[in-house]
Amino acid sequence: MVESGQRLSRRLFGRRRCLALLGSAGLAALPGLGLGVATGRAQEIRFFRIGTGASGGSHFPVGGLIANAVSNPPGSRPCGRGGSCGVPGLIAVAQTTQGSVQNVRAIGSGQFDSALCQADVAYWAYKGSSIFAESGRIEILRAIANLYHESLHIVVRADSDIHEIADLAGKRVSLGEEGSGARLTADFILGRYGVGVATLKAQYLSLGAAAGRLAAGELDAIFAVGGHPLPAIVDLARRTEIRLLPIAGDPAEALRLEYPFLTVDLIPATAYRGTDTTISIGVGTLWLVSAELEEDLVFGLTRALWHPSTRKLLDEGNPFGRRIRLETALLGVPVPIHPGAARYYAEAGELRTIRPVQE
Repeated sequence: MVESGQRLSRRLFGRRRCLALLGSAGLAALPGLGLGVATGRAQEIRFFRIGTGASGGSHFPVGGLIANAVSNPPGSRPCGRGGSCGVPGLIAVAQTTQGSVQNVRAIGSGQFDSALCQADVAYWAYKGSSIFAESGRIEILRAIANLYHESLHIVVRADSDIHEIADLAGKRVSLGEEGSGARLTADFILGRYGVGVATLKAQYLSLGAAAGRLAAGELDAIFAVGGHPLPAIVDLARRTEIRLLPIAGDPAEALRLEYPFLTVDLIPATAYRGTDTTISIGVGTLWLVSAELEEDLVFGLTRALWHPSTRKLLDEGNPFGRRIRLETALLGVPVPIHPGAARYYAEAGELRTIRPVQE
């Protein structure tokens, strides 16, 4: 399920209140609310919030796929009979957000049960470094899986005189929304290439808004992080000829050596109309939860993610879903694995790939 934040809050409040009234009244089931009956009383429902990202990025559709995979509302057909194989009684909802930074803070405050997050942002949040140095560590972050790798995109118009990162100085550049992982990654990368944010005419826009301004000639470059092809950039390339700037050389190599969760990445020429294959930085997309979630619940979430029925959902639901693989689920994870997830991987014979997180 996918829904925007404010509308979701109103709906969840209404449902919880309605369910509380039903329980206190001793009512059985109401088909309109999807409630089942168990031993003479309404079956318990648990709502589960998954923070994703903006609608033009890759986190948003992937969060919706995961929400569908792990949900198993009361009254659903049993898994063995072709029904839901998610967590019994769970209704998961994917919420749009500004991105990774907002997501980890929402887990830390208890606003979200779970969220998708870039590995670099999760690392800084867990360590209490970078923009989290002042607010402090978010120590309760735990991982279920590294879902897939995303690419850092730096997009310019094809007729631009910008050919490398150093050429961005003095230009109008969208660094992503405040609260997004792209915003934090852009600062990180620019600094390593000797281009301070203060030298830019920086703007902090959603990817969709930035694409519109670049097409109109009102913006010179866009930073975006996401699995390719990003829908908003696909649409931009249909309207305007674009190029991607390479992220290569000594600074990129030094970054990968310092941070093992960063990888060499190639954005293929087939990803966006008119572009060449471009070398970039890859960063994992983590599915995070709070350490305070019960072990059995997280075990159930992990089992549902890797259930054979979910494989079909991932493969058919979205191009990014096809990249979510059990064999890479524990690679490059810079925060601790939740005990519930670790129990699943141990039973599946995958625990050997977990590397201890340095405190």
